[in-house]
Amino acid sequence: MKTLLIDDERLARNELRRLLAKHPDIAVIGEAANADEARMRIAELVPDLLFLDIQMPGDNGFVLLESLEPPLPQVIFTTAYDEFAVKAFEFNALDYLLKPVDPVRLAAALEKTRARTEGSAAGPAASLERPSHLAAEDKVFVREGERCWFVEVKSIRLMESEGNYTRVHFGDAQPQLFRSLNAMEERLDPRAFFRANRRQIINLAWIERIEPWFSGGLLVYLKGGLKVELSRRQAQAFREQMSL
Repeated sequence: MKTLLIDDERLARNELRRLLAKHPDIAVIGEAANADEARMRIAELVPDLLFLDIQMPGDNGFVLLESLEPPLPQVIFTTAYDEFAVKAFEFNALDYLLKPVDPVRLAAALEKTRARTEGSAAGPAASLERPSHLAAEDKVFVREGERCWFVEVKSIRLMESEGNYTRVHFGDAQPQLFRSLNAMEERLDPRAFFRANRRQIINLAWIERIEPWFSGGLLVYLKGGLKVELSRRQAQAFREQMSL
């Protein structure tokens, strides 16, 4: 199993290498000391498994995972702090190991990895990839500068494209995600979200009212005061989807 070690502490990476050497099916193919380096290594090496530290200079481990496109490698978090455990499992982590890593706990975590890999080989239902669509109750991790949010998908009322970024509207916040609108659309349930135009995706549950607009289009008012225009083509698709 191709494995990448991501930790800003060289000694921690060396110790993990030593422990993993006792597991011949685990092949350490590379290391990274921060999130930026990890993104390059993941794209280059396509690992099956990440041993991922959480607190690192720059982006932390959660931000790194949120920035990756699916399918994602399996993830075992390694950290000196236990307060991130709940959040780690929100990211579908296989396990959460406290430093210094205990060899017995490491062996148990690797058994989980092998079991999930064998389950994936048994059929599509056990795929390791992220679910194709986020459910309304799922949460996504959003960070902008020093501010972070853990947001329920159903609370996001609007997404707007800004080049390779997406502006996300929820509550009183409007942070950016380092992900394109097209990539976000692939993760969203089309029964709950609608591509209003080239730049915007709306949450259908947040629609307050709809008015006719120019050239056969529609003007959609969202709760909270936002307005979104639907072109004639998208208005027709909207009517068909909503049986108007």
